[in-house]
Amino acid sequence: MTDAPPVTPVLAALPARLVAESAGTFLLVFALVGAATSSAVFPDEHNTLGIGLLGVALTLGLVVMIGASAFGPVSGGHFNPAVTIGLAVAGRHRWADVVPYLVAQFVGGTAGAAVLVLFAGLGPATALQSTLDGGFASNGFDAQSPGGSTLLGVALAETIATAVFVTVILRVTGARGSAVPAPVVIGATLTVLLLTLIPVSNASLNPARSFATAVFAGPDWLAQWWVFLVFPVLGAVVAGAIGRIGRIGRTSRADDATVEPDAPRA
Repeated sequence: MTDAPPVTPVLAALPARLVAESAGTFLLVFALVGAATSSAVFPDEHNTLGIGLLGVALTLGLVVMIGASAFGPVSGGHFNPAVTIGLAVAGRHRWADVVPYLVAQFVGGTAGAAVLVLFAGLGPATALQSTLDGGFASNGFDAQSPGGSTLLGVALAETIATAVFVTVILRVTGARGSAVPAPVVIGATLTVLLLTLIPVSNASLNPARSFATAVFAGPDWLAQWWVFLVFPVLGAVVAGAIGRIGRIGRTSRADDATVEPDAPRA
């Protein structure tokens, strides 16, 4: 009797992929929001030790590189409902798996934010209330935008930035690939986009990340969450549709380790 051939990680069953997506989104929210709410202004806004906006953007870029490398071979490393939907539109992800992926991402992201709330509650007496009163790094427009950007400005920024982000993903994980490892390019792209969008909307590009913080920050922030669901998804759909039409997102089973190799081909 011969041994069965080993199953490669990218062929993991759906439950394993959902665990990977949840874990990766947990890591993303935990690191990004933790950096934004504590390390960016440590010990206070007048300090010389905090990492600032550049540090927050770099944190997201690095954590995406790490998450994509660690969990990408299992689930594709989406960690973002907009990315999952964009890849499905491009023919790079099974539509049947979209809803399970989205649920896993929202659960993982919200759990990451919940742990940060727990940490704040275990800190100084005023830490938790101060964190939540400050918006908990949530996304918003008008008075809840860091720079006072209007709904239209935020909508355009989130749509365009997410379209760019998903286009980059489709390009560097496609059949032609990239000379630089895909997780590095994707992480660097997010870093640049965050540096551009933090003053506008506090930079979402990810409905799960936005929900995770808004649900704890309170009703004022949660009431604006729809913007960071609709427009990142719109941008991802546009990118996915262009990728499918132009075959930007075409991939082969042999050369793509960042999306499922058995996904429908464009």
